[in-house]
Amino acid sequence: MPSCLEVKMSGAGEGKKLLGKASVYLHEKGKSNARITHIDIELNELNKIIKDKEATYCAGKSGGVFLGLKKEMIERAEKILKR
Repeated sequence: MPSCLEVKMSGAGEGKKLLGKASVYLHEKGKSNARITHIDIELNELNKIIKDKEATYCAGKSGGVFLGLKKEMIERAEKILKR
């Protein structure tokens, strides 16, 4: 299995808009009010697409993760793409 440094994402391309540089944390259960161990992705621009308390689908992919969007989230994302 390749190390994290060997895996390359597809990067910038047609139809992709960079939202910004996110802070990503592995949050340990029992610390800083975490009830379970999880990953926090902190980026204000994401909250314009996925609102507070909304749930979505996440899956691993080579070099990162895929966040699936629900209908309302897609509509908000498409408005951002049109800017």
